[in-house]
Amino acid sequence: MATTVGTEDTFEKLVQNLLILEHDAIAAYKSTIEKLEDENSKSAIAEFLDDHEYHVDELTDIASSLGIEAPQEGDAKEYLTTGKVALASLIGDKTILKAMSTNEIETKMAYDNASKNAAATPEAQEFFREALADETRHKEWMDAAAAS
Repeated sequence: MATTVGTEDTFEKLVQNLLILEHDAIAAYKSTIEKLEDENSKSAIAEFLDDHEYHVDELTDIASSLGIEAPQEGDAKEYLTTGKVALASLIGDKTILKAMSTNEIETKMAYDNASKNAAATPEAQEFFREALADETRHKEWMDAAAAS
């Protein structure tokens, strides 16, 4: 399903929706770490979780500079992202990583959209490009680990 996050008409709404998406991602990452058996995979996922927490910190700073409320949690999508992980855990680590890889598709799309969004400042667009690079790296690792 294509996301509309990143296509908002205002910078304020863009930042708020990216924060919600990041909180959803963090919940899925924490669930994944709990369910994975392989310690190397847990370690990699924990590093990726750190990236998402950094994204939240940066987005929260942007929200503060705009004088807007920074969402502190995800939304109903959190149940979808963590639910995929829970179901996949019944089968095994590779399936969990495949589920997480599908979650990354939306996050990548959101940051790609945001990096081109004219409502965002040039500095924010640069941060969004960096976040997109993080998400691309996460997805590539998950795809490779799930295939091995």
